[in-house]
Parts: sequence; structure tokens; C-alpha cells
Amino acid sequence: MRPTASGVLLVGFTGPTLPGWLRERLEQGLAGVCLFGSNVVSHAQLRGLTDAIRAANPRALVAVDEEGGDVTRLHHDRGSPYPGNAVLGRIDDTAYTRSVAAAVGAELRAAGCRVDLAPDADVNSNPENPVIGARSFGVDPEAVARHVAAWVRGLQQTGVAATAKHFPGHGDTAQDSHLAVPVVDAPLEVLRARELVPFQAAIEAGVALIMTSHIVLQQVDAAAPATFSRPILQGLLRDELGFQGVIVSDALDMHGASGANGLADAAVRALAAGCDLLCLGSEKTEADVAAIESAIDAALASGALAPGRLAEASSRVSGLARSLADPDDRDGPGGDAGAGDRDEAAARGAGGPTDPGGEPAFDLARTVAAFEIRPGIRIERERQLVVLDTVANIAIGSSPWGPAAAGAAVVRIDERDPRLPDGSAQPVLVGRDNHRHAWVRTLVDEARRRHPSTVVVDMGWPAPGGAYADIATFGASRHVGQALLQWLSAKAGAERTDAQCG
Repeated sequence: MRPTASGVLLVGFTGPTLPGWLRERLEQGLAGVCLFGSNVVSHAQLRGLTDAIRAANPRALVAVDEEGGDVTRLHHDRGSPYPGNAVLGRIDDTAYTRSVAAAVGAELRAAGCRVDLAPDADVNSNPENPVIGARSFGVDPEAVARHVAAWVRGLQQTGVAATAKHFPGHGDTAQDSHLAVPVVDAPLEVLRARELVPFQAAIEAGVALIMTSHIVLQQVDAAAPATFSRPILQGLLRDELGFQGVIVSDALDMHGASGANGLADAAVRALAAGCDLLCLGSEKTEADVAAIESAIDAALASGALAPGRLAEASSRVSGLARSLADPDDRDGPGGDAGAGDRDEAAARGAGGPTDPGGEPAFDLARTVAAFEIRPGIRIERERQLVVLDTVANIAIGSSPWGPAAAGAAVVRIDERDPRLPDGSAQPVLVGRDNHRHAWVRTLVDEARRRHPSTVVVDMGWPAPGGAYADIATFGASRHVGQALLQWLSAKAGAERTDAQCG
């Protein structure tokens, strides 16, 4: 069968139901869909949606960003129940990391998703990085590599394909490729010793996909971001690291990819450079997809894109789809009426014990042990949680986070009216990446002057020295919020006991 442009496209769409035009595209051989938070209402709805996708095309790839921490799609309405990468890296127990990934994988299987655009394999070497931070397992390449490999193995043991991202490393940037074209000016020797180490570990662990980044490596290919760079994708990833799986682009609707020349041009360039699967981003329309297919067809006709490149990409994508198809899946979702129930049961059991809501439960004490806490902090019985609402990066989005997601009563303030609430209770200020926001720094300084007992919590990646983080949690998932609340209560209880004893 002659390969077609649609056979290498991963399409996002709007809403919780499968649009008719997308169903038709799937029936005609579209490679797959990428689901985002806007596509998810409930577990039952999501399973119905993925069943509809597979009914249209039993071999369709259903992909989702579920990193097991701040970046969540399955739990975008309530916050993630998982610890997150930076917490796992600080705990530094690869068996534990593998168990978290297995729980994520089982939950994805229960939802009918078989490709996870995770784990993040970036080394967070630049503390000013605005888009990676707590999504990374850490700053040490070897440690990150251990946990990336464990995460890949844990996820893929459930039959869900893992995706190491963002090749060749997004950790040393000071810009967000959703909004700009970051440039990394590091020699290849540094990249080999730092950025590439976790990707090599992922490859050795058998990772199914690797996602590109829209960053320019000045000393490797100054002319194009990695997504469009043959020297990086073929030279580094294929030839040097020996990766034989599917190369998937990061979302091509990001500014770093299509900001200059548009989505269709970005799709052709990415395919020509060596991407096999083109992630188009969220909320695409039939017109968007048609324009991209036409651009690829025109590039083939003009010779700008070699037919063999499309054939190679299509072969890898279809091979991945075949590898993910269970015997029960080969004729569509109706093959085994009990499969969904078994997957759901596996999701509940993969992480060990479950909480009362049936989600995998992870040890709050281990998460607390990963916190960085300034010595001598006192937590008072009468305290007020004040959440500092800043705009999250696009990858994280607007999911509930921290103590509010964990059910605590909080006061929320933001840049529009950054005033401390009145009252005599001890202020506990909770933010993310506090040092990045001028209004947060000003507010913290004022709070410390007015209330010397103020405690400042940073649930992102704190600045070196931690001037705006008395407590750094290295993650803001609902699970981490629960751990923080537990610690605050225990600490306040200990303070009361000490006072009574004194």
C-alpha cells in the first residue's frame, strides 16, 4: 500500500467526542490522535472516546501527555495523584520510580491510551529554565539517566509505549519553545556528557519513541531547530546513539516550530529532517489537516521531500502500531468486552495500595523526605494558606495544584491584586517558581516584614540559594500538595507538644 501523508500525522482536536471529519480520516488511515485535557471529562467518557477512535481505525495510535506529576491530562480537572519526576529523582529509588510509571501505564491502558509522551529526559542544568524545572528528574546526568530508564521500563511493562523527550535536551534553555526559539550554545562534547546521557539510557531500556525539541544547538546545527535538523536527528540520534524507533516531533503548533512559516511548512520540514510521526498540537481542524497533507504531497511532487523518507516514516509508525495491538484489539474494541474492566483493575493495583477514591496511592512520607526545608522553621497552630497564582507554562496548563488540589482551604491572590490578607494567623505563602515573578518577590518581602513568622513554600524548582523558598517541594501535583499538608500538620503538632513540655 502506498504511504500517504495522513499515515504520519498525530492530530489533536477539540472537545470530548470524536468529530465526524476525524473519524473519516481515521478510517482512511490517519496515524493517530493526541489527547489533551480539553478532551477528557471522566474515565468513562475517555474510554468511550478511545473506543470510538479504535473502532474507526483499530491500529490508530492514541497518545497523551501524562508525565506523572505537574503535567497531567488524565487528571487535568483535579491534579495528578503521582509524585512527579523531580521528587522521584530526589528520593532516588529506581524501583519506586518504576512502580510509579507502571501505575501511570496501567491507568493509561484502562483509558485506552497506548502511547505516553513521557518521560521527560531533560537534565535541568539551567535553574532559570522556564519550561522544564520539576518535570526533570534532576541536575545530574547519570541520576537522570537511571530514573529515565526505570520510568521507561515501568511504563512499557504495561504495554504502553514510552516517549523520551525533548531530544537532544531542553534543560539548558532560558526560554520556552512554546513561545520562542531557544538557543543552546554548548559544544558537542558537553552535550554528550550531559544532555545525551539520559537519552542513551532510554534507548538501552528499549524506549519506543523519542520526541524532538524546537531548540537550536548553535554548535551542532546553527541553521535549524532540532526538529528540522538532519544532522541532529539522523547524525546524533540515529547514527551516533543508534535509535531505531519512532521519532515524534514536539507539537508543531508551538512558536519554536511554526511561528515563522506556519504549520504546513513545519510539517514538511520535520518529516524531511527525520521525524516519523508529526504531532500537530491541540485543537486542530479538518482544514489544518488538509493543508498539511497537501503540503506534504506538493513536496513529494516537487522533489523537496523524497518518497523514500515518507515510506520510511510510515513504516516505523505502522510498525509501532502493530507492536501495541493486543490480540483482543486486532478487530477493534469489541473483541473483548472485559478488557476495560481488567485494565481498570490493573490501574488500581499497579502502584500497590489505593486511596479511598481507587487511585494508586504513594507514600506521602517519602515525598516529604524529598522536600528541601530550611532548618528552624516553626509552624503555628493558627496559620493561613495563601496560594500565589502565577501563570503556568503551556505544557502544565491550568490543572489544579498543590494544597488547593488536595482539598485545603486557601486564600488565592494573583498579580491583579497582590495584597496580603488581613489577620493574625501565620501566613504560609505557596507559589511555584517564586523567584521568577517580581510581584511574588515583592509580596514575600512584604510578608516577611509584616509577619516575621511567614513561611514561604515553592512548589516549583527554586532558585539557587532558595531566597524565596523556606520549603521547596520540587513539584506541585495533588499528591505533593497532600504531602505538604501532612507535613504542616505534623510540624504544628510537634510545636504544640514542645510548647506544652516547655
